[in-house]
Amino acid sequence: MTQEPMTQQNATETLQAWLNQFDSALTSGDIAQVTALFSDDCYWRDFLTFTWNLKTCEGREEIRAMLEATLGHTQPRDWQLKGEATQSDAVCEGWVTFNTAVASGKGYLRLKNGKCWTLLTTMQALDDFPEPLNHQRPKGAEHGANKQRETWQESRAREEAELGYTQQPYCVVIGGGQGGIGLGARLKQMDIPTIIIERNPKAGDSWRNRYKSLCLHDPVWYDHLPYMPFPENWPVFAPKDKLGDWLEMYTKVMELNYWSSTECQGAHYDDAAGEWVVKVNRAGEEITLRPQQLVMATGMSGMPNVPNFPGAENFQGEQQHSSQHPGPDAYKGKQCVIIGSNNSAHDIAAALWEHDADVTMVQRSSTHIVKSDSLMEEVLGPLYSEQAVENGLTHDQADMLFASIPYKVLPEFQRPAFDTVRKRDADFYQRLEDAGFLLDFGDDDSGLFLKYLRRGSGYYIDVGACELVASGDIKLRSGVGIEHINPHSITLSDGSELQADLIVYATGYGSMNGWAARLISQEVADKVGKCWGLGSDTTKDPGPWEGELRNMWKPTQQQALWFHGGNLHQSRHYSHYLALQLKARMEGLETPVYGLQPVHHTA
Repeated sequence: MTQEPMTQQNATETLQAWLNQFDSALTSGDIAQVTALFSDDCYWRDFLTFTWNLKTCEGREEIRAMLEATLGHTQPRDWQLKGEATQSDAVCEGWVTFNTAVASGKGYLRLKNGKCWTLLTTMQALDDFPEPLNHQRPKGAEHGANKQRETWQESRAREEAELGYTQQPYCVVIGGGQGGIGLGARLKQMDIPTIIIERNPKAGDSWRNRYKSLCLHDPVWYDHLPYMPFPENWPVFAPKDKLGDWLEMYTKVMELNYWSSTECQGAHYDDAAGEWVVKVNRAGEEITLRPQQLVMATGMSGMPNVPNFPGAENFQGEQQHSSQHPGPDAYKGKQCVIIGSNNSAHDIAAALWEHDADVTMVQRSSTHIVKSDSLMEEVLGPLYSEQAVENGLTHDQADMLFASIPYKVLPEFQRPAFDTVRKRDADFYQRLEDAGFLLDFGDDDSGLFLKYLRRGSGYYIDVGACELVASGDIKLRSGVGIEHINPHSITLSDGSELQADLIVYATGYGSMNGWAARLISQEVADKVGKCWGLGSDTTKDPGPWEGELRNMWKPTQQQALWFHGGNLHQSRHYSHYLALQLKARMEGLETPVYGLQPVHHTA
């Protein structure tokens, strides 16, 4: 007799029945019964609800150990399926809600052959400290008569005058780019007194100051900020200055305490007082801030990587890191050499070619290339696209769905999509290889996002520059290194020479803890260790396996020091969990951290 295919109704009943057993076993404290509900190959990814950490437990033994340490104080209950389950092959899946002793939670569950394969649990809100949203929104107007009435404008002016002077912030965020702004909005809504430190004169300048052709390579549906999505007429790929203007506007309307033209000169943790001592220069005024929490929001990257090639000090032309490149206008007819072959390298090379420069790209190692439209349609489209929106999928739901895939199994989810891309664009890739370009799809063929998570480099989302490389309009020297920089040329490792008026080092960035070394101390930077990467033991991501991104959005080995960064999607989603951790600490809640990550690499 053949088995009847599972219907949506059966899948829903199966998931709810599993949740009922799960709820009962957790309530009774029967950890053996809980782990028996999981398959041999299983993953539980928890954001704060059990662990007060971002932690993935892999296998029954890790789940058992986590529950033994956390179940008593977590007190989970009321596990319910939200909406209908879906079924595909042997996997049925759906959304779940639950509560803990202090918070409400939301998650996503996948069963394979009746047992749990993957479970995501996330904290959504602290019960006693809800955000002022929807039914909790502020009234704004104060009705009635009041001789001591303070208008909204007067209240804002008082807050700006007091915070950092007569009142200390609970949190200081160093870095006022997209990450610091998005996190600042979360902290503001949670009523956490916060100052954002930004050395540029205006919010958005970190985008405005980049090379003139820069646009986002990720589509609009992927890039919304918290609370305030881009409007429906926003371009798919936002130009840098338009995004800069949006960030400036957002900072104002979200009422952030944003100290522009302010530079952090140093910080140290005062163990006795339980606070940071942060010295800043605000438009020439020396100020000492004493927050209890310090967040480094300097992007997912650290200090620019500028190679120290022999002879560079004698070069007679211009040389600059890609982060300092002003744009192509001054280089018409000049011989320009780009060291690197990733996103910035291609963007800058194409813009220089458009302005009639003679451009050569030096590719020292292979690069993953994916065409923008292929990425959107085959990889991002199911979660982040106009079609996804029409299908009723919000960007917040898309964020959760993506997070529901543990990093250990993410390659098997991503590989089929990039296999399709490889076949779809086979002619394109062949033309690039014929031009000598060194291509890869990651060490295990899992594509762009795994490369991004593992090393934050090694890829380009093609928006046109690759055609110039394939045609030879952008000249290419691949598989070579830099032997020596001469006054007017570069000697490559094969002995050949490139004439150069301009050298652009599109050579990426170091780990974020480089900023900690500069602003705090090398000792603290080494104490927290390398930021970013999964320990996949692939190129530039040495093991051991970590299970989550190192140090990002979660407690570190340095008390009260946090790291926030990533692309707009990650900044939006993970800022929620970082803000909840800071709120819980500010309100004095118990936050016992399970699985604080050990340090395996200092840089």
